[in-house]
Amino acid sequence: MIAMTTTWPDLIVFIAAAAMAVIGALGIITYRNPVHSALSLILTLLGVAIAFLEQEAHFLAAVQVIVYCGAIVVLFLFVIMFLGVDNKEDISVEPLVAQRPMAYASVVVTMVGILAMLSRGGWSTGAQVATGASPGGAENVQAVGSAVFTTYLFAFEATAALLIIAVVGAVLLARRDRTGELISEGADA
Repeated sequence: MIAMTTTWPDLIVFIAAAAMAVIGALGIITYRNPVHSALSLILTLLGVAIAFLEQEAHFLAAVQVIVYCGAIVVLFLFVIMFLGVDNKEDISVEPLVAQRPMAYASVVVTMVGILAMLSRGGWSTGAQVATGASPGGAENVQAVGSAVFTTYLFAFEATAALLIIAVVGAVLLARRDRTGELISEGADA
């Protein structure tokens, strides 16, 4: 077993990142407005990115912020706005009657499993893993970039083209009002 020493600044940063992630996760499930839930998801993802930075995984932290916070959450927000979901819907009617008891049962089973693992000491916390930058870290990022823009260039450009087509199509669909008529440029909304 590798002995690991944790400094106070590392511990404080970890606790702050974990608190951000947990507070954001609680916001996701407690807010009734889906836009606020999506914004809480950003807080959670930023907390995870800070934890990546603490472990000196700078590339993963950058990808976490750019891809998830910058693209996926924006996509979620766009879908929420496009569908016109608001908090005025009647949530007292439960279409799936068995959904709530099944959710409670799955939470109980998960908690019992976690407590059983913790009581036996079978939970691996990753403390045996060495931290720090990998040898040749800059070369590793350079190798990923080189592979994306040489070997996988066609797949990269095809993905970019599909995303552009999707955005243009979504904008055209969003410009139509509820009756299906195209909204004119000079019309007041």
